[in-house]
Amino acid sequence: MNHSRHTKGQVLIQVIVFSTIAVVLIGSLVGWAGVNIRSSRQSLSRERAIQLAEAGIDYYRWHLAHAQSDYQDGTATSGPYVHTVFDKDGDVTGQFSLMITPPISGSTKVRIESTGTPSTSPPVSRKIAVELAIPSLAKYAVVANDNMRFGQGTEVFGPIHSNGGVRFDGFAHNVISSSLATYDDPDHSGAQEFGVHTHVLVNGSVDNTFRAAEAPPNVVPNRSDVFEAGRQFPVPAADFVGLTTNLAQIKTNAQSAGRYLAASGAQGYQIILKTNDTFDVYRVTSLVSPSSQCTSGSVIGWGTWSINNKTFLANYPIPANGLVFVEDNVWVEGIINTARVTIASGKFPDNPSTRPDIIVNNDLLYTNYDGQDVVALISQDNITVGMVSDTNLRIDAAMVAQNGRVGRFYYPGPGNSTCAPYHSRSSITLYGMIATNLRYGFAYTDGNGYTTRNINYDANLLYGPPPSFPLTSSQYEIISWEEMR
Repeated sequence: MNHSRHTKGQVLIQVIVFSTIAVVLIGSLVGWAGVNIRSSRQSLSRERAIQLAEAGIDYYRWHLAHAQSDYQDGTATSGPYVHTVFDKDGDVTGQFSLMITPPISGSTKVRIESTGTPSTSPPVSRKIAVELAIPSLAKYAVVANDNMRFGQGTEVFGPIHSNGGVRFDGFAHNVISSSLATYDDPDHSGAQEFGVHTHVLVNGSVDNTFRAAEAPPNVVPNRSDVFEAGRQFPVPAADFVGLTTNLAQIKTNAQSAGRYLAASGAQGYQIILKTNDTFDVYRVTSLVSPSSQCTSGSVIGWGTWSINNKTFLANYPIPANGLVFVEDNVWVEGIINTARVTIASGKFPDNPSTRPDIIVNNDLLYTNYDGQDVVALISQDNITVGMVSDTNLRIDAAMVAQNGRVGRFYYPGPGNSTCAPYHSRSSITLYGMIATNLRYGFAYTDGNGYTTRNINYDANLLYGPPPSFPLTSSQYEIISWEEMR
């Protein structure tokens, strides 16, 4: 009997111990399960929050597609702009709240901060910031609507594109592209060559005759010594047709809220930009006369394009909309500091015989090269560097020649006819981009013009172009995305 009572007591103790262990384990499992459920709910809420925030971005991208310049969500008030979101059954799933930072003058870059908050428990929110922008014509260092030739001594930083063919004998750090698969290079006789080709031989010399190695049916050779980033052809053409409408609109906007200069009654105007956000305006009364020996035959538009006499008119502030339109020829130079300005020249109705030019003979400079400083020169005809130009010239600007070309006329050197010492210049450095309807050029094969040509692409122009600069699309693109919290 004593043995039996002892055995029953031991069993009771074991039951208590194992029951306690079981209770602890079950409690732990229940607690662990609860933590997992809460974690899953929180994860689900966080996922819903980010989806609501993304929905806010998608909504406003859609809104901008229908109201491209509305940065107040159609309310004409400051944000935040809160929207309730419903599911397919009409039940509220949460909301998103938007804060919108509009573009600076001339830019298309808009910043949208979207905070998503689901209606579920526990309360949680997530915030993302996205930058949207419309790409401008300034996606290239040089874009042309004609056959192009870049000679020895040309170094280009930035992409180049032509709707015609491209002969490139310099050194390109970025892609060179053409809309043509093949074309007949006008600078020599022979058969069709590749849309983008070079006459530089492997040994570094230049062969100016037809090159079979750069023509079909041969395979396009890898010439990284010329095309560091390669070449592409054929590719879609760039649109030059839309520039006409754009220039007319610049005139209208300059007359209403910018600075408009009517016909000068003389040779044109000179504009000198200043670092205090103003510019001086002069009336150009006479140009440098070429000597009897300095001629260039019957070339249309040829002249010295160099100022002899001028009269000061006024000093003006750079307009808030950054637009200056000149109904005449205009010479531009100077330096800006944290300014964004577009200087355009044209006459309407458009007549090829009266189209004015923009001329740059002296340095046109930025103070800042981080996108704060931007200048556009948009000419209805040519953008020209005249005869009496700086030996070492620098132009910081996006230059657009709507119907003409960006370049310099031929000024004959020593011989029977001479424009010396201005026939030969040392170096020209361009920082920005060039859009030219006709063949561009600042040098000639006999050494006339600028010996060294440096073309540097300003990548800030793509999404932060000058005021009223031509765009290449009507749709906003996402250029950056980040989660704030």
